[in-house]
Amino acid sequence: MEGLVMTAQIILSLSILVGLHEGGHLLAAKAFGMRVEQFSIGFPPKLFSFKWGETEYALSAIPLGGFVKISGMIDESLDTEAMKEPPKEYEFRAKPAWQRLIVMLGGIIVNVITGVIIFISLTYIFGDTYISKDAVNAKGGIVAYELAEEIGLKTGDKIVKINGQEFDDFQDLIDGKVFLADDAYYTVERDGKLVDVQIPGNFIENLNDEDAMARFIFPRFASVVGKVGENTLAERVGITEGDRILEISGTKVAFQDEVIKKLKGYDQDSIHLKVQRGDEILTFNEYFKNDTIIGYIPALDFDESTINYDLGQSITIGTQRAFGIVFLQIKAFGKMFSGELSVTKSLSGPIGIAKAYGGTWDWQRFWRMTGLLSMVLAFMNLLPIPALDGGHVMFLSYEIISGKKPSDGFLESAQKVGMVFLLLLMVFIIFNDIFKIEFIKDLFGLN
Repeated sequence: MEGLVMTAQIILSLSILVGLHEGGHLLAAKAFGMRVEQFSIGFPPKLFSFKWGETEYALSAIPLGGFVKISGMIDESLDTEAMKEPPKEYEFRAKPAWQRLIVMLGGIIVNVITGVIIFISLTYIFGDTYISKDAVNAKGGIVAYELAEEIGLKTGDKIVKINGQEFDDFQDLIDGKVFLADDAYYTVERDGKLVDVQIPGNFIENLNDEDAMARFIFPRFASVVGKVGENTLAERVGITEGDRILEISGTKVAFQDEVIKKLKGYDQDSIHLKVQRGDEILTFNEYFKNDTIIGYIPALDFDESTINYDLGQSITIGTQRAFGIVFLQIKAFGKMFSGELSVTKSLSGPIGIAKAYGGTWDWQRFWRMTGLLSMVLAFMNLLPIPALDGGHVMFLSYEIISGKKPSDGFLESAQKVGMVFLLLLMVFIIFNDIFKIEFIKDLFGLN
């Protein structure tokens, strides 16, 4: 069921974004009197279509993109026969270079506007709800899991600065811009001293797996019982919500991570618990030979802070967040080209993106992911690769600057090369996604 929800979310999101992107091309083309023969969301085969005026509008079966076919333009259709005839006034090739440039930028511009509007709207509607650094540090600091321990963090550390800068939101510790910064580091308070913990330049590669953040850091929280599980030791002995575990078989505990650590590899036949309930201290002794857990979900007693923004603030903050995604993409590409980041670990395709949407339908997360994807698509489409909008923009910019138009034969060859490159890249990304799946890695002994 989770897989279906993920798939439905990414298909809906891509359909919205592709429709808007191609709509940007269509509206710009029609504004300059160009004939648009076909507008399609998805790639053939067609599911259904209708004709309105001179344009056929189609919904097609493969939801990995879309296209607008403009008369007189060398595009994915590679309709070279029509290009042998003299240009007609309504054709793309008959229009001034600046108009053709605006048409090719139309989809990118719409994606940028869409991403910015989404982030402004989310900021205005939901504001920011976060756990402050001070609240985390006041309650015991962080729990350092395996990935955190690898870089030198320890459970109980209180992180006070990021790259030498003050911060407030605990979530800032795992922001992508932290891991993509040069010579990144955390400053932590440990045993009354300040210590700098360096973050490796390629550390972000470790956070691409869906469970990676659960293996990094989390705010430390007290060993207080939340929900008690059915048919568990906790239920048998009468532990109830709100109880606080103080001691396990002679070992004092104050935090949930200490409870987990004590129970890991526990090999005694019975367990002795000391529990605080209100002003009472209760003790429980129970047979434990076949158990590995006490059987409760801990209460996460974090004090959350909320900030609401007016429209003016939302416009500023939302726009910064939208373009921040583009700057992170540029930074990540730079690190991949320099070899600091692994291409296979850093790139994600449809499967990886679908996982990011999550297995439950959450509209706030859906729109946040859609806004992020809109900005990423705008950036990717602007890359100067033939067959992408950026390739057309590159050739049109050359034409405007030099006053010389590349020949149709050159543009056709460039389009073919670009399409082959993009096809190979898509195959690589999809198979790279597949080989990131755990059971596939186990099957081929990649773990």
